[in-house]
Amino acid sequence: MVGLARCDSAASHSGSFRRGDQQMTLPAVFDRLRLPVIGAPLFIVSNPALVIAQCKAGVVGSFPALNARPQSQVDEWLHEITEALAEHDRDHPDAPSAPFAVNQIVHRSNVRFEEDVATCAKWKVPIVITSLGAREELNHAVHGWGGITLHDVIDDRYARKAIEKGADGLIAVAAGAGGHAGRWSPFALVQEIRAWFDGPLALSGSIATGQSILAAQAMGADLAYIGSPFIATDEARAAEDYKRGIVEGSAKDIVYSSLFTGVHGNYLRSSIEKAGLDPDHLPESNADAMSFGGDGAKAWKDIWGSGQGIGAIDRVQPTAALLERWREEYEVARNLICR
Repeated sequence: MVGLARCDSAASHSGSFRRGDQQMTLPAVFDRLRLPVIGAPLFIVSNPALVIAQCKAGVVGSFPALNARPQSQVDEWLHEITEALAEHDRDHPDAPSAPFAVNQIVHRSNVRFEEDVATCAKWKVPIVITSLGAREELNHAVHGWGGITLHDVIDDRYARKAIEKGADGLIAVAAGAGGHAGRWSPFALVQEIRAWFDGPLALSGSIATGQSILAAQAMGADLAYIGSPFIATDEARAAEDYKRGIVEGSAKDIVYSSLFTGVHGNYLRSSIEKAGLDPDHLPESNADAMSFGGDGAKAWKDIWGSGQGIGAIDRVQPTAALLERWREEYEVARNLICR
């Protein structure tokens, strides 16, 4: 259904597209996309309302399992999402919902990992996004219930490890992405991965317009992986100051630091200042400081992640309106290229 980077009329009714001289096909789970986008799982912010709105509008919606607290709430959220999308599909057979995804932090410090995976298995979550480590046993488990796994990576070395351990696809997290982000240019990262990997590839990093979604495909990615713009939506579970920071901010307001989780990431300068810290003189941390699933993350719950692309976000609006704007921008850009 999604109109991808082809110039023929079949493009708007097919999950296939052209990369170079080859005809490529995404896994069937993506057939219902109406825009080649995965809504990134946002710490604290992503909730069932946002996921449901994203999926109804034709893009993959996702949430981090750790956003649901206590752990039993993961089951409640998956029930709510599944029922809402099933109802939508019954009422809108001509525009069915896109699939949803759950993000699992696979780092050994995540004390909830096993329980969260078991809950995902119960609901047969169609897409599992894995972060901060690759586990072969998780990939096997997801395949066992018919799902696929996408692993986020910041460089080619981690990408190779993820595929070796059975991941179905990759999310290239380039410089400028919100939250945990890499240092490499999207051009460098995508071309290195595409030199050996021909499977599903999403690209993350400062993508905030329909034109940049198309640009991600032109570089060789299949999908755009977008987070920060969704913070400034009506459905997002974000503080009003956080939403305002996204709308009023630009690339200069983003700080890259490893202090808050032990992994380098991009954060809003205003939230760091509000916490009483100097954004220009933050101490470094390291991977040994990582803490997920326990109480460690609570110390920094008001440090707000954000990518460098927020200069394109000028208002808080419903998710459906944001995605309709991107669809229009995407089609205008594609038509200009295909003339």
